[in-house]
Amino acid sequence: MNVAMNAGTLQRWLTGPRVAGLPQPTELPPPKLSFEFFPPKNEALEQQLWASIRRLEPLAPRFVSVTYGAGGSTRARTHETVARLARETSLTPAAHLTCVGATRDEVDEVAREYLSAGVRHIVALRGDPPAGASEYTPHPGGYAQAEDLVRGLRRIADFDISVGAYPETHPAATSASADLDFLKRKIDAGATRAITQYFFDTDIYLRFIDRCAAAGITVPIVPGILPVSNFKQVQKFSAMCGASVPGWMAKLFDGLEDDAETRRMVAAVVAAEQVRLLQANGVDEFHFYTLNRADLTYAIAHLLGVRAPRTDAPTG
Repeated sequence: MNVAMNAGTLQRWLTGPRVAGLPQPTELPPPKLSFEFFPPKNEALEQQLWASIRRLEPLAPRFVSVTYGAGGSTRARTHETVARLARETSLTPAAHLTCVGATRDEVDEVAREYLSAGVRHIVALRGDPPAGASEYTPHPGGYAQAEDLVRGLRRIADFDISVGAYPETHPAATSASADLDFLKRKIDAGATRAITQYFFDTDIYLRFIDRCAAAGITVPIVPGILPVSNFKQVQKFSAMCGASVPGWMAKLFDGLEDDAETRRMVAAVVAAEQVRLLQANGVDEFHFYTLNRADLTYAIAHLLGVRAPRTDAPTG
């Protein structure tokens, strides 16, 4: 079954009846979730990050990842955040690691530091060019591409390695087929899963995993889900990263620029419906880009049946 998300589907979620053949929300099992955070730049943002982590921790995600800034600009903060996650929480941390701006020995040393901190999951990425650079240029003594980084990590330890995937093709790729070949090479180098760039049309992802299967890619391709807290910002960022924003979504958020409460309600339902439609097509694991804001992600998880254990007060 292939049921695409659109404005009509959202309206049926809100008002019924349901799409023919699509399960009721209560008929689907709670999905497996993971969350992404980014390292804070100052004390206020660090407090916001850790409030978000503590808010989402009781949902028992499969893992939580921490990003790495363009050109390796947040290397120290990423390591500090990941190490603290391993040390002070019940969560399984995954550290982003990129090829940009460092030699192989330097990257390997960072990986060994994560290993020493108890971190066994690495998200291996090529990485974005540093600020001011228009194109990616491999470091002369570094790993050239993510597939090389994956091989390097495999030489160091038996890491759980995630890599990136692009249902709508990486902006720097010469073609969709070349981009898929890059993904296959990363998997063949030893990656254990791929996490996708966010998308909003479920058909885009479903067609992509069909292409992955035809190419012989058998590892999990985990959908990346971006809750839309600010539609204009999402439009701007999507134009840069090559993710399409469907017209029905623009209609849903039209007129809500100054109505944050309603915007969050719509965002929660849109993301929950996207996950539910993918579940109806056999997908059971999702990676949420939280933007270090917990409440919207927590609400979506609640709609999907992912709940923190109840701690009922004793009676008598």
